[in-house]
Amino acid sequence: MQGIRKLPFLLLATLFAFAGCGGSGGGNDSNGGSCSNDVQKQFVLDSMRDVYLWNDLLPASVNIDAHATPEALLAFLTSFQPLDDFSFINSAAADSAFFGEGQFEGFGFSSRFEAADDLRFTRVFADSPANLAGFERGQRILALDGRTIAEIENNEGLGAVFAQSPLEFTIRRLDGSEFVVSVAHDLVTIDPVPQWRIIDVGTSMVGYVELATFISTADAVFDDVFAEFRQSGVNDVIIDLRYNGGGLVSTTELLGDYFGGDIADGLIFSKTIFNDNNAASNRTEFFTRLGNSMSLSRLAVIATSNTASASELITNSMEPHAEVTIVGSNTFGKPVGQVGLEFCEKILRPTAFETVNANDEGGYFDGLPADCVASDDLAIPVGDDADPNVVAALEFFATGACPVVQAAQGEIPAQGVGLAVPRIDLRGPPWREFAGAF
Repeated sequence: MQGIRKLPFLLLATLFAFAGCGGSGGGNDSNGGSCSNDVQKQFVLDSMRDVYLWNDLLPASVNIDAHATPEALLAFLTSFQPLDDFSFINSAAADSAFFGEGQFEGFGFSSRFEAADDLRFTRVFADSPANLAGFERGQRILALDGRTIAEIENNEGLGAVFAQSPLEFTIRRLDGSEFVVSVAHDLVTIDPVPQWRIIDVGTSMVGYVELATFISTADAVFDDVFAEFRQSGVNDVIIDLRYNGGGLVSTTELLGDYFGGDIADGLIFSKTIFNDNNAASNRTEFFTRLGNSMSLSRLAVIATSNTASASELITNSMEPHAEVTIVGSNTFGKPVGQVGLEFCEKILRPTAFETVNANDEGGYFDGLPADCVASDDLAIPVGDDADPNVVAALEFFATGACPVVQAAQGEIPAQGVGLAVPRIDLRGPPWREFAGAF
């Protein structure tokens, strides 16, 4: 079939849809109708019967004419597996831009509700329209185009409003002052490794690294981070994945080599398991020692219910080989991943495989449980010395016990904001995502 090819890389992410960027509208194209709506729907059906992890649950007979678009057909097919909130269709150009360059069109922030009408920024990406407008972590969004958040939520919802550009924001700073600013969508480039440092705790050195997402632009940065860790004699690491919704398996496996290359060279990192049709593609990934692999002893993973997919893969895969402690709150719960099937300027990403660690442990659809509960305090910068998650991790390293703390009540998982599409409500906790973020 013309206009269709398989993509070689695997995806572990909860990033569902990024708007626009040249996707096909579904009509006939210059290939003589090879991208007609019916052809696209048939491709989706055939692909799902072939690679979908739960293809045995699909109905024997499907009338594609009963579904208006490929997207509608996909929604119908995935409805037979309640666990699958992950399969999606996206613009091929937007997909490539994000996972290749970490770029998306949007405002450049993520947010969460602290209470029913209290929407706060959790992070603001550097050099994004949001950053240039003066938005900062912890600030509260009071109104959008003069309408309160409660009013919007009770009507069309934030997804529809965030689709507008430009959009007028009324913001309350942490000091209580307010400002109004109009912000338009623009190209946002995510720094996958926003910060790393070495913390001198007196008796040893602890490495800290924040990883925003698993994309290929992180790969080269890893070597700089772990060269510094290795030179400083770091054996204990805090990795901050609190807003990391996943990404590329290849980048996750590379991070595993830096963490475990010395301590587990040649041992199993993870196993990738496809359906019976594609059992020949099953594979086992082994740790490989790199020049700057570290001698990891203990790993503290800072997590929230936004920590998903590839973030859970690295956590689960390190468990058999090092002392791993999850700090913060339970992770999201996505032990499965997608492949990429390109067609007609779009990309179909069906859930196609599951992953387990060296002990064959996986299936954590309810998330990986937190060992040390800590609050994500929006009044404190991520990774700061006073960050409750960093404090908890360091105390655990020092004493082997978690500090007695209580997570903030009423926290609702983060909302990502890029080019907005209709809100997607995921299985499990009240996680809500918009296009292009996490």
